[in-house]
Amino acid sequence: MSETKTFIEAAEDASEDEGYCFGILPTWTRQEMPAFPGLLHALGPGIVWMALAQGSGELVWWPYIVAKYGLGFMFLLIPACLLQYPVNFEIGRYTLLTGESIWQGFIRLNRWLALAMWMLMTVSFMWLGGFVTAGGMDEINFPGGWSEDTRGLFWSYTFIFIFIIALLLSGVVYRLIERIMMVVAVVTVVGLLLACSQEAVLAKLGEFAGGLARPRWPADRVWDNNDATILLTAITFAGLGAFWTLFYSYWLREKGAGMAAYVGHITSPITRRRQPVLQVGFLPEDTHENAKRWGKWKRYLLMDNSIGILGNLFTTLMCCLLAYALLFPEAKVPTMQDPVDAQMAFFSSAWGPVGGVLFLILATAFLSDTWMTTIDAVSRVHTDVVNAYVPRARKLSQHTWYWIFVLLAGGITVVTLPYATPGTLILISSVIGFAGTVTFTICLLVWNHVVMPKRLPAAFRPRRFSWIFIGIAVVAYTLLAVAYVYVRFFG
Repeated sequence: MSETKTFIEAAEDASEDEGYCFGILPTWTRQEMPAFPGLLHALGPGIVWMALAQGSGELVWWPYIVAKYGLGFMFLLIPACLLQYPVNFEIGRYTLLTGESIWQGFIRLNRWLALAMWMLMTVSFMWLGGFVTAGGMDEINFPGGWSEDTRGLFWSYTFIFIFIIALLLSGVVYRLIERIMMVVAVVTVVGLLLACSQEAVLAKLGEFAGGLARPRWPADRVWDNNDATILLTAITFAGLGAFWTLFYSYWLREKGAGMAAYVGHITSPITRRRQPVLQVGFLPEDTHENAKRWGKWKRYLLMDNSIGILGNLFTTLMCCLLAYALLFPEAKVPTMQDPVDAQMAFFSSAWGPVGGVLFLILATAFLSDTWMTTIDAVSRVHTDVVNAYVPRARKLSQHTWYWIFVLLAGGITVVTLPYATPGTLILISSVIGFAGTVTFTICLLVWNHVVMPKRLPAAFRPRRFSWIFIGIAVVAYTLLAVAYVYVRFFG
């Protein structure tokens, strides 16, 4: 019997001996911090984060704001993107130090508050079909003789079927998602660079850059108070945003980053290479070698997080530049029912009708992989919550619960898809998610900087600057929530 297998069996036995009560997780065990395997081997979660973000803020909301109000709100984009950096870092810090998901951390902090946040998250993800239907494939006249609504459903169900089959055949699920999202990230960046290389777009680059530093309100546009929700959504989704941000923890965990190297992976139900997925958390032993290893893991987290945040900022800026150059002059604003249709101009202007069709295919594929990646992460959250709050649920493996939730979420999508009006439902989920964002950023501050340091050796405790940065995020998101309520209901 190998040492690894002996360790896994011992950890599982410890978990069984201690048992689970309602919302009470087993105590952490001390373990050696795994050695850092090298940057190329460890990178990936930040790219997944970047690619998933491309299905919301970049593709939908910021182009809408720019097409309608020009450079009036562009000065908010860079701060909104960078605001997520300390949030991501704190999420990643917890997983690297314990091997647990951030949701398990929230349960340890306060099981009742975590349960309330989980319920809020569950409601916000009830309408995931809206992302698939937002792709705009109904504009393509195939199959012929069908109505636009019927064509849209045909393409949406087709992409859902493809991605579900891909998950079932994936082996290690995360590896499939990481590879797909890497392709999405590269294709998106290359496509946007080609679209931005048009002469008409480059001519607007100077004006656009100036709008990033200070607001330039167009004289012929009037603020519509109904757009307060959309502006809020654009700010919170100027990255991954809302409950999506917490998924970063699961990608790091599946990558085996830090103490998560001991946890294991979710695999396909048809693979023969099944391995246990532990629910036991770890803390690093207080040794000089572990402290050195943690320094390398922390630098990795800074790098991986930077790839996600800065890559997302770059693609969002390109989408906004295209909207300013091609949509704003003609007041061609995407509608909430067809949020990406107007952006066919990005590619149609460069390559004609073929470019427009290519854009719609890519948009639907990318928004569909947003659905797949979100289904995966949400199922992982549900699995953690069920195992924490329902002791008898542990009679089934992590794999079994995960696939139960994947298939359940797929079934809900299939049923709700005909009623999943993209713009309205995505807006509703984003407003709910924003309430969650304010709550969980406060939890991150309290948990990582007040409670956890008491349990960590000195070398693993956060520094003062980390406290300041996450504090800024808490204040900023709270003020944004207050501003939204004021503008929406009293302005």
